[in-house]
Amino acid sequence: MPSTGDNNAPRPDGGLPETTATRSDAANYFLIGVAAALTVPALYLRLTGFQVSPLLESALFGLGILGAAFLLTWAAEVAQVDISQSLALAFLALVAVLPEYAVDLYFAWAAGQRPEYAQYAIANMTGGNRLLIGVGWSLVVFLFWITKRQKGITIERSRGSDILILALATLYAFSIPLKGSISLVDSAVLLLLFALYLWMASKSHQVEPELAGPPESIAALPTRWRRAFTVVLFLFSAFVILASAEPFAEGLLATGKRFGIDEFLLVQWLAPLASEAPEMIVAAIFVTRNAASMALGTLISSKVNQWTLLVGTLPIVYSISLGRFDALPLDARQVEEVLLTAAQSAFAIAILLNFRLSRMEAAALFLLFGTQLLFTDPTVRYGYTVVYVLLAVVVLVKDRGRLRNLGPALPWNRQPGPENE
Repeated sequence: MPSTGDNNAPRPDGGLPETTATRSDAANYFLIGVAAALTVPALYLRLTGFQVSPLLESALFGLGILGAAFLLTWAAEVAQVDISQSLALAFLALVAVLPEYAVDLYFAWAAGQRPEYAQYAIANMTGGNRLLIGVGWSLVVFLFWITKRQKGITIERSRGSDILILALATLYAFSIPLKGSISLVDSAVLLLLFALYLWMASKSHQVEPELAGPPESIAALPTRWRRAFTVVLFLFSAFVILASAEPFAEGLLATGKRFGIDEFLLVQWLAPLASEAPEMIVAAIFVTRNAASMALGTLISSKVNQWTLLVGTLPIVYSISLGRFDALPLDARQVEEVLLTAAQSAFAIAILLNFRLSRMEAAALFLLFGTQLLFTDPTVRYGYTVVYVLLAVVVLVKDRGRLRNLGPALPWNRQPGPENE
């Protein structure tokens, strides 16, 4: 019979043993400390103006954005405990794109004064979107297979609103390369889709947030301390991200020029890594906690945010910087990138219309994404665009019932309360 003084005995409320919970909290607060420590060099350089080489500058400010993005992600998860459902949807959607938005905002703003910077805004946007699907979505499926021996992830039917808005935004995105610019009309359409997405999501059945890692320990604090800690994390991480965006972006460009590396490619792939990594890691943690559906659903929501809110904001920031209403211009390379990004999105939507992403489908997303990085020739990359579109058509023709799955997600077909779970 166990001793009544055994500190490792389960608590009466069914929670973790006290010593186990204490060790878990210590590890979680250590992670918060590590993330905060990553921001210190960036803050020092920014506040003191100390000069370092472009390579070191981009590395340190990139680490600062990475650390702040982790803090921001954790704070956003905890905030779900305290704020209302509708406010949470709007607020968390904005928070999700802040790290990537800050860098893109800088490039769009700079393009108003230096037209050559317009290409970098498109590079960062297309890179982030394709990285999220090609690596992020695939990552959670592969991890689920490795850890749980499951061949795919099934998401809740309530995610139909995410898929519907993503499909509408993708169809509209195909018109952007035809015009050769992203205009304020595009902004209006994409931001309207984003607003519709928030409204539809607010009508969905909501479940209690499942917290893991640092957010779990923060949420366990007394209410007053939890809210104060969350606000501090939000303010601090937002300050670091906004303060680091310009020097990080300029450091990447200077590094490319010094070492003869294509600056467009550096901005397209290295910059999104810092902003996307925390979301992907948090999603991976959810998979290990047997919440794979939530992990994939979170990344799908991020794609919706980036493909509507982020893209729609670029012409607005550009026009404000320019001092007049105007469209963000696209050259031939940017047209190619936007078209390829839209095609990848179309294929991803087609395979997700049955509310399941299988191991083989994830492998297809990953291989198509990974191999395209080996080619910069426009002809080859247009070929990838055609392959994506053809695969999407094949999937929809082979299983014509997939499109009907979007019916329940339409606003006039939605039912209040728990549905399609």
